[in-house]
Amino acid sequence: MDFLWTPWRYAYIISSDKAPGCVFCQALERTDDRNTGVVYRGRHCFVIVNAFPYTSGHVMIVSNQHLDELCKLPPETAQEMMALAQRLEGVLREVYQPDGINLGMNIGKAAGAGVAGHIHMHVLPRWIADSNFMTVVGETRILPESLETTYDRLRARLL
Repeated sequence: MDFLWTPWRYAYIISSDKAPGCVFCQALERTDDRNTGVVYRGRHCFVIVNAFPYTSGHVMIVSNQHLDELCKLPPETAQEMMALAQRLEGVLREVYQPDGINLGMNIGKAAGAGVAGHIHMHVLPRWIADSNFMTVVGETRILPESLETTYDRLRARLL
């Protein structure tokens, strides 16, 4: 069995403990969506560009309520989250033409959640062989576009 280590991820996870307040609650309260990366606001959830993406197009669907477990989500919030995941799958396929889509949640710090106290779902495009030696050995991700470009491309499709 081979093991691939991602030490930069641990540094990100422990740094979230030092940030005052909840980054998602702060983004929700602000109105400058371009600066916060909020590409879409629904009734119960919003979509935000991941500030530390694995790939271009990596976004998160976040509950408007500060809840820490999926089982605590009201049914209408869970339904909107899944509807947004379906919509984002289509948008990401259209915008990025990926070979696949990752969809997932890390619930709790032990599960790898960078923001453990606020439930969110990751949605990101993936390509065959999109992880290479730069990520694994060089601890560097190569992204072909800026977060601002990702924001513009996705926001245009979601509005």
